[in-house]
Amino acid sequence: MPRLSEKYNKQVVPSMMAKFGYPNVMAVPKIKKVVVNIGTGRVGKEPKFRDRIEKDIGLITGQKPSPRIARKSISGFKVRQGDTVGFISTLRGKRMYDFLDRLISIALPRSRDFRGIETKSFDQNGNLNIGLREQIIFPEVVYESSKDIFPFQITVTTTAKTKEEGKELLKLMGFPVK
Repeated sequence: MPRLSEKYNKQVVPSMMAKFGYPNVMAVPKIKKVVVNIGTGRVGKEPKFRDRIEKDIGLITGQKPSPRIARKSISGFKVRQGDTVGFISTLRGKRMYDFLDRLISIALPRSRDFRGIETKSFDQNGNLNIGLREQIIFPEVVYESSKDIFPFQITVTTTAKTKEEGKELLKLMGFPVK
């Protein structure tokens, strides 16, 4: 059983029930899924770069990301229908908790100029969106072999009903929220 899952069951659930007065354990919000998303941008036309992005996201998440294909051509962006415009990886269960544990304890502290997660990163439903500038803050990606540094987005989806519930849930789970 992952460390964060145990922490949720033993510490987070009782404190959330005490603070918000939930009638039972099943009413307490939980983390539903984590989505790691990256857009390839203008360099996505190069097959080597796309392969490196796919490999690095696969190493970070522990599963192969699925490519996102352009649905229609847009001449202003120089995108044609059928081009790969990004990659996405949805994590649930054990992989999700392992990824979040590495994100909280290793990656975010290694990030440059990181002072905590802003409260404006939460939406009205208690979900968290974080944009990271470089993939090399994760220990799985070897800095010397990584020639290209690319930004990506992480979305943590919760079952919380309000922003305050989601913020408190993630704070208790160990996220460094300001």
